[in-house]
This record gives sequence, structure tokens and C-alpha cells, in this order.
Amino acid sequence: MPRPSSDHDPLGGPLRVTAQVTIPAHELTIHATRAGGPGGQHVNTSSTRVELTWCITTSGALTEPQLDRLRVRLASRLDSTGTIRIVSAETRSQRQNRQRARERLAETIAAALAVPKARKQTRPTRGSVEQRLSEKKRQTARKADRRWRSEE
Repeated sequence: MPRPSSDHDPLGGPLRVTAQVTIPAHELTIHATRAGGPGGQHVNTSSTRVELTWCITTSGALTEPQLDRLRVRLASRLDSTGTIRIVSAETRSQRQNRQRARERLAETIAAALAVPKARKQTRPTRGSVEQRLSEKKRQTARKADRRWRSEE
């Protein structure tokens, strides 16, 4: 029986990244392969490692400014075609690995889309200015005491 697709469906529905960005399910490519590592004979016969790919350049889920931001922030994670690849082989369950890969993709994209808050420039307090200047005067006097003076 086919599963109904919804926003919170961990396996087949659209992937909600932020309130503004939802990746349609047809843009995500999921490929299962055999996982390495411990697990005995079971690991040699089942494809539990999940590879999730998403091409940001052909996606209709992003606006042009969002696409530019992702290109800059994820430059080291994108291949030449603009595809990001997430791999999950943490569990022995393909279903859990698929869910984890989707979560990691959403986290990665959301973090890259986040615009850092602009720093509000502030002035130093009067006390800190006075403290800095008095420290400079003390340092000047200390160094002046070290200088050689002729006997005049």
C-alpha cells in the first residue's frame, strides 16, 4: 500500500528546510548501496548505506538570492554540476539512514541559508576610554624612566 506523502513524511514527501524553503520530493535522489564496517554477514547482503543528492542549480525551490548564498556557503560541498551529496551509514536500517540523510540535508541547507545578524556598531564607554588613556600615560612614564639622561 503506498504511503501518503506529506510535509512531515520522513521518507518520501517534500523536505521542509525552513518556513520559506521546501524541497520537492522529485528533486531528491536517493541511492542505496552496501555499507562497509562491522555487522557480520548481514552487511554483505543488504544495501543499508544511503546516498542522498540534490542539485541546487536546477531546483525550483530556491530564489536567486538563496541560490547565490548556497553557492558561496556550500562551495566546498558542491560538485561541478551544483549537486550536494549527503551519505548516511550510521545504522543497519536503510529506512533510518534515509531519514537521517534527509535531516542532515535540511540542517545543512538551513544553516547555509541563515543570514548572520549585522553587527551594531557601538561607542566605547567614557570609563573605558579614560582607563585606556591613563594606562597609556603610565606606560609612557614607565618607558621614560628607562631612558638614559645625560648629567646636565
